[in-house]
Amino acid sequence: MPGRAPRRLLAICVATCASSLLVAFVAAAPAGAARSAPATSHRRFPAISAVAGMLVNVGTGKDLWGREQAGRRPIASITKVMTALVVIRAGHLRRRIKITQAEVNYVQTYGASNAGLHAGDILTARQLLYATLLPSGADAAMALAISYGPGLPAFVAKMNALARKLHMTSSHFTNFDGLQSTDVSTPSNLLKLGEAAMREAAFRDVVKRQWYSLHAWPHRHRYFWRNTNLLLKRYPGVVGIKTGWTPVAGECLLFEATHRHKTLIGVILDSAPTNEGVTFVDSAKLLNWAFGLHVPIPPPMPPPVRPAFGVGG
Repeated sequence: MPGRAPRRLLAICVATCASSLLVAFVAAAPAGAARSAPATSHRRFPAISAVAGMLVNVGTGKDLWGREQAGRRPIASITKVMTALVVIRAGHLRRRIKITQAEVNYVQTYGASNAGLHAGDILTARQLLYATLLPSGADAAMALAISYGPGLPAFVAKMNALARKLHMTSSHFTNFDGLQSTDVSTPSNLLKLGEAAMREAAFRDVVKRQWYSLHAWPHRHRYFWRNTNLLLKRYPGVVGIKTGWTPVAGECLLFEATHRHKTLIGVILDSAPTNEGVTFVDSAKLLNWAFGLHVPIPPPMPPPVRPAFGVGG
C-alpha cells in the first residue's frame, strides 16, 4: 500500500532516536549511581565536592546516590557515634562520672574539640552524651570510655565488637574520638552505624538538639553546648547526626532528614580539607535533589566555636 513505506520509515527513525537517547543517558550517568536506579534518576545529580559518600532511603533501603561507598577512609569525630552507641547499649545513663585532669590534659595536648569540662566536676553519663555529640567533646568521650570500658583498651574492644555485630566489616576503631587517622570506615558501613544509633531514643534525643545547657550545681560548673551540626538549623527536617573534621579526614557529616514521611540517611566524607562547612553544602544539595526541594543553601561557614572547636569536631 502507498502509505505503508512512509509509516515504516517513521517507525525506524523513532526507534533509532530513542536508542541513541538511551545510550547517551547511560553514558552520562555518574559512576556512583550504578548500584541502583532511584526514582529521582530522571534529575541530574548535584555537584558534590566530597571524595566519598552515600545517600539511602531508610524506608525502602534503596541507594539513591553513592561515591566510593566501599572505600575505607578516616572518619574523624563520626567515631563518637560508635562511642555513644556503646554507652547507650550498656545502659545506666544515670551513672555519675567524675571528670579528671587526664581528660582536660588530653584535649589541651592534642588541640581536640572539647566540651570545656572541668576536672573534679561530676556529670551523669547522659549529660556526657550531650557533651560528646553536640560540641564534639573529646574530653567527654574520654570520660565515658574510661568509665564504661572500664579503661580505654577495653572500651575500644567493645567498639570493634559492636562494629562486628552491626556487620560493619570494613570498619576499625583504635580510639574513642576519631582524632587518629587509624579510625576508619566506609560510607556503607557508616550508614549501618547511623541507622543503629538512630533507633535508640536516647541517641535521637541528643543529636536533634541545637544546644543544651546545665546549670551550676554542687560539684559541677555551668555548661552550655551548641551542636556543631549546622544542618539542623539550615535545612528543615534534619534530625542529626554528627559532624567530623581532621586535616587527614577532611570535613565529614553523617546526617538524617525526613520530609513528607520520607526519611533519608546519608554520609559525606572529605568534602574539603579545611573546616569551613563545605560538608553542610554538599549534604543540603543531596537532600534538595532527593526530596525534590529547593531549600536555599547558604555558603560555607565554620561550625560554632563554643566552648572550643579543634580537630576532631
